[in-house]
Amino acid sequence: QVQLVESGGGLVQAGGSLRLSCAASGTIFSINAMGWYRQAPGKQREPVATITSGGSTNYADSVKGRFTISRDNDKNTVYLQMNGLKPEDTSVYYCNANVGRWSIGYFRDYWGQGTQVTVSS
Repeated sequence: QVQLVESGGGLVQAGGSLRLSCAASGTIFSINAMGWYRQAPGKQREPVATITSGGSTNYADSVKGRFTISRDNDKNTVYLQMNGLKPEDTSVYYCNANVGRWSIGYFRDYWGQGTQVTVSS
């Protein structure tokens, strides 16, 4: 089994910064893509940023230029540096990791428990 544990959420004023971390532990052979998603009340969960095992990144248009995703493959950890935060960034942020074994071609998604980010105006 694989567990994802997030940290770093909190309350910040508009224009401020936060850094989220997510560490994967358990029975891990390989981690393919990792990413951050968010879900505001009454809305669907949406992708924020993803990063492949090789370091290729992808961002939602709404966070480009403000958020930076990175990962430490040795620590099975993904980070999200969030700068220039806006009230509309307020959401529960979830970590995602695609974990499996290349030798058998099987991967599945795991999710963290979520961490609240609140941006006050």
